[in-house]
Amino acid sequence: MSRLLERWSQGWRPWTALLLLCLALYLPGMAALPPFDRDEARFVQATRQMLETGDFVQIRFQDEARNKKPVGIHWLQAAAVGILSEPGSTALWPYRLVSAAAATAAVLFTFALGALLFGRPAALLGAAAMAGTLVLVAEAHLAKTDAALLASAMAVQLGLARIYLAHRSGARAGPGPALLFWVGIGIAGLVKGPVVPALALLAAGALAIMDRRAAWLADLRPAWGIPLAIAIVAPWLVLVSSATEGAFLGEAIRSDLLPKLIGGQESHGAPPGYYAALLAVTAWPASLFIPLGIVAAWIGWRTPAFRFALAWVVPGWLMFELVPTKLPHYVMPLYPTLVLLAAHAAWTGLAARGAWRWAMGAWVALWAAVGLVLGGLGIAAGIAFADGPSAPAALAAVAAAAMVAMTLVALRRDRTGAMTLPIAGAVLVFGLLFALVLPRLDGLWLGRSTADLLAREGVPAGRAVTVGYSEPSLVFLAGAAIGFTDAAGAARHLAAGPGRAALIGDRDRTRFAAAASGLDLVEGPSVRGFNYSRGRWTELTLFRSR
Repeated sequence: MSRLLERWSQGWRPWTALLLLCLALYLPGMAALPPFDRDEARFVQATRQMLETGDFVQIRFQDEARNKKPVGIHWLQAAAVGILSEPGSTALWPYRLVSAAAATAAVLFTFALGALLFGRPAALLGAAAMAGTLVLVAEAHLAKTDAALLASAMAVQLGLARIYLAHRSGARAGPGPALLFWVGIGIAGLVKGPVVPALALLAAGALAIMDRRAAWLADLRPAWGIPLAIAIVAPWLVLVSSATEGAFLGEAIRSDLLPKLIGGQESHGAPPGYYAALLAVTAWPASLFIPLGIVAAWIGWRTPAFRFALAWVVPGWLMFELVPTKLPHYVMPLYPTLVLLAAHAAWTGLAARGAWRWAMGAWVALWAAVGLVLGGLGIAAGIAFADGPSAPAALAAVAAAAMVAMTLVALRRDRTGAMTLPIAGAVLVFGLLFALVLPRLDGLWLGRSTADLLAREGVPAGRAVTVGYSEPSLVFLAGAAIGFTDAAGAARHLAAGPGRAALIGDRDRTRFAAAASGLDLVEGPSVRGFNYSRGRWTELTLFRSR
């Protein structure tokens, strides 16, 4: 396996192999999966409204201003939809194609960074492993900001690494790495604000402290780099500040950024250690060798490559752990470096010794358990949200179990093979889950079921309201004109004239019956599903005025 990897890491082959791998991982299920609540559905609906209204400055969801995130991802999605689809379509794949392309770019940047730090064979192994991590495969299927943020973070990291390593070798980097760094900073700012600039600042500061010198930072060429980054973000900031009379920045800081820094926003709070506890799952299957990668970095921290990797990962990881608001994907910009360290450890055959050996044994057992659980999720989901497990779900479980077993066997004799086998397994397991298992779980997609019911009954969105279910996926699938109200509001809506309809949740039936007691209504069909945003089953019944 080592000789094969070394041969494939030369010339154009690694770029082609990684591109094909990303297509195999990210395309299955892209068109079949319904919109996920809540973030993805809000992003795609806001992008659609931009296309419908021609206003590409303000971000709106229905009639509400979305003064939280910058506009970059909406522009990219709008371009994709404008070229490949149309605003009236409910096809999600053009919106998601942006995330898949960004995830692919992040993988290619990971290879370039790994080749610079650890050589091409380890870089190819690490980039391929990063491509198949659970968190990146999931984000590549979601039309939101995080895959694009990862791509910009990797561009920034690659530019910074080229400048730093050139300095440590006694040379001076040209303007190219600085250009890559500042363009990445600007794009990251336009996509999601200050996250990547903060990571870059922490990494540069850590390197300056460890080396006790900061002269190399002049090769970042801030005299023209900072204005360039500002020039990427500032035009839209000026326009949106003018259009919202200064409300965007104030609300973005007051309602989105500060709540994340001072508390668990939207019930997403977690204590420090949260990301470390989830690492075996979110980075699976690449997580297998991450502990050995950390050991390798600890041993070789005085060398420039390991020092750079530690400077990017350690301060950034502490920052994410200390911020009270946490979601599993927030720490993803640090994963490529961790996985490259793991690939280097696998490629060089680093072995754990002493107490580390027992710790590594426990980690391998945990990794195997995670793989078996992920493989069996399709069966469990079929029982919970459909008529029972499907053949693709059973095949995914068998494939995951086989891959885990083969990896454990290979771990004894071929570390490179033990890291390569899970990549092939991820293609099969994730492909089955995303393309054939998840889309068929009707009980999990209440927004899709509700939109289908309205379409079958011939009720346009502008004539319908819902009570007890107000998730944004329904807005995207049924139309922005659909209304969300309470029981009394639904009664008033039905009383306003014929041809109107209301979908009433099972928890609101009693209140609705009291509010609509004097109306002549027809009770129609119902849909039932699991509202995972609220963690409860919900049944919606259609009522119409005669």
